[in-house]
Amino acid sequence: MTAISWLQLALYCGLLVAVAKPLGAYMARVYEGEARVAEKVLGPLERITYRLLRIDPKEEMTWRTYAVATIFFNVAGLLAVYLLQRVQGVLPGNPAQLGAVSPDSAFNTAVSFASNTNWQGYAGETTLSYLTQMLGLTVQNFVSAASGMAVLVALVRGFTRRTTGTIGNFWFDLTRSTLYVLLPLSLVVALVLVSQGVVQTLSPYGHAHALEGGGDQLLALGPAASQIAIKQLGTNGGGFFNVNSSHPFENATPLSNFVEVFSILMIPAALCNTFGKMVKDTRQGWALFAAMFVIFVPLLLLCVAQEHSAHPMLASLPIDGGNMEGKEVRFGITNSALWATATTAASNGSVNAMHDSFTPLGGLVPMWLMQLGEIVFGGVGSGLYGMLMFAIVAVFVAGLMVGRTPEYLGKKIEAYEMKMASLVILIPPLFVLVGTAIACVAEAGRSGVANPGPHGFSEILYAFSSAANNNGSAFAGLSANTPFYDTALGICMYAARFWLMVPVLAIAGALAKKKVVPKTSGTLPTHDPLFVVVLVGTVVVVGALTFIPALALGPIVEHLMARGS
Repeated sequence: MTAISWLQLALYCGLLVAVAKPLGAYMARVYEGEARVAEKVLGPLERITYRLLRIDPKEEMTWRTYAVATIFFNVAGLLAVYLLQRVQGVLPGNPAQLGAVSPDSAFNTAVSFASNTNWQGYAGETTLSYLTQMLGLTVQNFVSAASGMAVLVALVRGFTRRTTGTIGNFWFDLTRSTLYVLLPLSLVVALVLVSQGVVQTLSPYGHAHALEGGGDQLLALGPAASQIAIKQLGTNGGGFFNVNSSHPFENATPLSNFVEVFSILMIPAALCNTFGKMVKDTRQGWALFAAMFVIFVPLLLLCVAQEHSAHPMLASLPIDGGNMEGKEVRFGITNSALWATATTAASNGSVNAMHDSFTPLGGLVPMWLMQLGEIVFGGVGSGLYGMLMFAIVAVFVAGLMVGRTPEYLGKKIEAYEMKMASLVILIPPLFVLVGTAIACVAEAGRSGVANPGPHGFSEILYAFSSAANNNGSAFAGLSANTPFYDTALGICMYAARFWLMVPVLAIAGALAKKKVVPKTSGTLPTHDPLFVVVLVGTVVVVGALTFIPALALGPIVEHLMARGS
């Protein structure tokens, strides 16, 4: 690695730490109704929204009512996106005259964008019209992200409230997340991207004459910058174009590349500080941030180091500079590995290089980050409430070790909370491993594998890890736009999003009803380095015990085979 590579990584990590406090404090003020300046600007639009939808933002909800509102709202969005794809051929905003999307692909895409996964088995520029991209996918990018943030805020209220049966109002949290956080940031990022040459137009596809012969070339255009901004900020992922953020119209320059990859983790990192502000102890938020950072940085360095190392199969060739296969020369190895690590640490899934072309251990890093549960920063909202489930397990185990009833932020953690937290932690691995097993034995699953052997197994394992953890990235060697994979991955995406939200909200409701237990000399501090170590250990041990056997059959054995072991 060169000095510039180290500088790029240090700059990224440093800015991530720097932005967490101011942005996190702002979001805390938004959810607590104290963002006075923002309310002067956006308050009228917020009030109009409530009036049009006949919503009383002050009406409190029980956790069950909150969960019903969350699920039904997102299912309605899922159905709308499905129908829009099926009839896009007869709707306006379709200058390329694209026809209807097939039922299985439309189902997969609708579930994908409603669940904040954005898995794409299709080529966007040859499948979806401008209207479908804007009215369907971009809208879902906003509201699916806002839904995750809303559920997180409801959980935080569970910790802060005492002896009450309510956890807030879903419509208030959803609206504020969209109008006060996602919309302003998306506007800024979109303007930066447009300034760098990312396309934003409703004009029909363009024609260019090839300089070296071959006739005219059709250039796909569209309103890309606006969708790219929210896909990154909302940890949605996906891409306006088929090759995603390696496309020059979607990611034009090194500056646009840095802005996009930084946008992926910006809000998830800042939400740790938001959590600390809302529970009136910022040390709690920084402890969670530290746990995420301690896992993220070593895996980032491992991925970068593996991609900079020469592949043993190419050792006899006059090639120097590491593994450039599947990477854009504009961005190089370091920025490609950084993106791969950040996009899978978050439940983003956008790519600027093909993960299928990474070295075995370089590809293992993004795969394992997903398998940890997308809690190392993770999706906006969903990453932090996932990490809080691990925190609940960590304090429960620690409490058992010293013979005390475990507590977290003054609330006793009892059997009910542990059952719900266990569901959140165990449901994604269940769908990953069962889905992978079925795909490996079913002819319809094996037929999509382009590379037999360990790498083919890795492709299937990666696909189900991505879907069942709402990531959306893929090993490109798997042909997944088939009825089998569209249906199987769609089920995984739906279950991993909404079957997890319900137990999280159930924990919020249970905690809100409890009294705060006074601290004693036996209370486990949850803001110091010891707790960070316990939390990191819990995450890593659960991830290792669950997935190391499967990883040993894929990337680990592939790594050993490449070295002749």
